[in-house]
Amino acid sequence: MSQRKYFGTDGIRGKVGESAINPEFVTKLGWAAGKVLAGRGTNKVLIGKDTRISGYMLESALEAGLSAAGINIGLLGPMPTPAIAYLTKTFRSEAGIVISASHNPYYDNGIKFFSADGFKLDDDIEQAIEAMLEQPMVCAAPDKLGKAARISDAAGRYIEFCKGTFPSDLSLTGMKIVVDCAHGATYHIAPNVLRELGADVVEIGTTPNGLNINDDVGATSMQAITERVLAEKADLGFALDGDGDRIMMVDHKGNVVDGDEIVYIIARDALKSGRLNGGGVVGTLMSNLGLEVALSRLSIPFARSKVGDRHVMELLQEKGWNIGGESSGHVLNLGVASTGDGIVSGLQVLTSMLRAGMSLYELRRGMEKFPQTLINVRYSEGSSSPLEHPDVLASVQAAEQDMGDDGRVLLRKSGTEPLIRVMVEATKDEQASKWAEAIAESVRKVTAQ
Repeated sequence: MSQRKYFGTDGIRGKVGESAINPEFVTKLGWAAGKVLAGRGTNKVLIGKDTRISGYMLESALEAGLSAAGINIGLLGPMPTPAIAYLTKTFRSEAGIVISASHNPYYDNGIKFFSADGFKLDDDIEQAIEAMLEQPMVCAAPDKLGKAARISDAAGRYIEFCKGTFPSDLSLTGMKIVVDCAHGATYHIAPNVLRELGADVVEIGTTPNGLNINDDVGATSMQAITERVLAEKADLGFALDGDGDRIMMVDHKGNVVDGDEIVYIIARDALKSGRLNGGGVVGTLMSNLGLEVALSRLSIPFARSKVGDRHVMELLQEKGWNIGGESSGHVLNLGVASTGDGIVSGLQVLTSMLRAGMSLYELRRGMEKFPQTLINVRYSEGSSSPLEHPDVLASVQAAEQDMGDDGRVLLRKSGTEPLIRVMVEATKDEQASKWAEAIAESVRKVTAQ
């Protein structure tokens, strides 16, 4: 795959007003995407967004660019990322666009695209859009301009889709659930889904003002929901991120249940109900070793991809498997949804709880997480990578020899910052901390030379 200038692993993202996230560029992006998609038979594109204040500006810019390319537009308003993927299919649109920076603060934003089948655009289409961005923008003839219309029933359609992934013979009646929507795109969706399925719902993070998205709430900030679950004596808690594609959970004792544990619960239930069909599970290089061990005990194959839900998706499709995810709460089950969906993943966990007659606390005990220590070491971007230095390699080898099969070392460069991430897992906290610090120190010495 050739080097791309604008598209990263999850679309285009940056600080509002800088880089590519400004009205001028986004208008040109809308036009370029419209020209490329029109050349492939596209006539209509849906646009959804999260609750950031900049969404109004970027939505208008995209709309102008697409219209100039002769593409009709359906405006969905604030909707979760997985909802745009679903609605793109259900409205028979040829593509969908999401305006969101997911779990980032309000001053960031981004643009990502979905194809007609609800999956992210193929690399060749993204590359074609980048190439078109280098061409002068030429507006379509007045009688060929695209039209825009607001779709009023989008939320109701997506709520029904989510409910449809929950077995009709089960009910959440009698269950108390705290839902944290991160003041993001699920604020008007997730509480209604759970209430309509019978749950007693306690809401937090459901009053967006354009500036408070992911601000000390949601899947990246678990203190608020943990405290509320305990205070309310709730059965569990759902914590979603700003665009609703990831979920973290809290059991009734206040323990955080992360993406690895959620993937384990879903995979085990699929195995027991005969829905796994001989398939396996995809995690990432950062997935806890405890997930791999727990799945091995169930004779469920496990494979690791590079970090990022796009890479998890690619490996799932390559192997013909359905279930995968990341520790951060991106969970994929392609038998249910075409992209990571926090609400749907939470409903799958609830289904497993009800079928097994067990609490979330009891279900999560089937997987024992290995202690993990992560240390970030900054290095000079112009310097050579320390990952292949003999002293660093010797330190890694010493750690691996000491831990044997009961531990794991991972060194990798950050994809967004000049950082080396040093991660060590072991059976004991002390062992993980000791070797992580030893390897990090060897990296520091090398980068200081």
